[in-house]
Amino acid sequence: MRSVHAVTIPQTAGAVDLDATARWCLFAFVASLQFSIAIAQALLAVTLLLWVAMLVRDRTRPAAPRFFTPLLGYAGATLVAAAFSFDPLVSITDSKQLLLFLIVPAVYHIARGEDATRVAGVIISIGAVSAVIGLIQYGVLHYDNLGQRPQGALSHYMTYSGLLMLVLCAVVARLVFGSRDRVWPALVLPALVVALALTLSRNGWIGACVAVGLMFILKDLRLTALLPVILAALFVVAPGGIVNRLQSTFNAQDPANQDRFAMLEIGARIIWERPMTGVGPNMVSPVYEQYRPDYAVNPTNPHLHNVPMQIGAERGLPALAIWIWFVGVLSGTLVRQFRQQHDRVLAATGLAAVVAMLAAGLFEYNFGDSEFLMLFLVLVTLPFAAHRDARPGRGIRLSVP
Repeated sequence: MRSVHAVTIPQTAGAVDLDATARWCLFAFVASLQFSIAIAQALLAVTLLLWVAMLVRDRTRPAAPRFFTPLLGYAGATLVAAAFSFDPLVSITDSKQLLLFLIVPAVYHIARGEDATRVAGVIISIGAVSAVIGLIQYGVLHYDNLGQRPQGALSHYMTYSGLLMLVLCAVVARLVFGSRDRVWPALVLPALVVALALTLSRNGWIGACVAVGLMFILKDLRLTALLPVILAALFVVAPGGIVNRLQSTFNAQDPANQDRFAMLEIGARIIWERPMTGVGPNMVSPVYEQYRPDYAVNPTNPHLHNVPMQIGAERGLPALAIWIWFVGVLSGTLVRQFRQQHDRVLAATGLAAVVAMLAAGLFEYNFGDSEFLMLFLVLVTLPFAAHRDARPGRGIRLSVP
């Protein structure tokens, strides 16, 4: 009697090409994030189209981690606030940023299994290039003062520092929790630290320190004793401009600090008058002068340099409550991922990104920065995508003699 062998006919070339193209577009998207917002948005649009094509081909519904539900709720609250805005057209137009939330289900679907680690590797490698650009700007082009700071290939030093902070989270997580592929992150780390320091962005410094401290605690509480030593060493070798900037953090008379106190008061006044829907997305600047106290330094500001206060003033307390729900669900699920997974690198990266965003967000509206938000959403989704099995084969199983 002849034996029977099971043979699987592989995927069609078109199916393989669609999956591979979607992965490469995702890689290109995360790579471009640190260089050009226009290119990143174009590549994101292509990635989302390919993701939809994959869903249609597989006849499946979109899926996402649990934290996507409150994120959708936050989007809905934002649209309600836009409808009741002082200028609904401006607010609704500004709300197009909500489309960036689609990054979560797209990355969750495309970057499965080992692809999630590869995406993180791309982010680290491109971050190294971005850091070197900042170092060149400082050392060669004299971007060495508050009026002109290193900004990499981006349009603003604050965005640059925020992205460096997130990349730093990925690098330190790989060094602290990784068991392989740690040589490259170890080489990248000094450039990232120095470039971030040279931006003179105190919110980025604070976010990075809190994130690194969290990872040390998760690894071994005793490692936190290294933080003061590291900070002291950096303080000793840092240029005078960085030292002065650090000292100004604790000076209540510093103009920037004084203006931030004024912005907190402005936000509180707006929320007191319009607690349910705020003044509307992108409307804080137009109404700024109406609520501005006499001691404020700047006549106006584009936002309130504080994520919770900005959300409350723009979108109301219900939107702020939903955003806090989002942060809570995200943090809780990442903690569970960290405890359950054998490879904790991506889960630690996501947790570090969350606490860095929250700490830096007390002094900067980073959640409203498109480049920052895109990279943040990618990093916090990767742990959940990695936990999914790689895409199963779509071949037809036959038994032939």
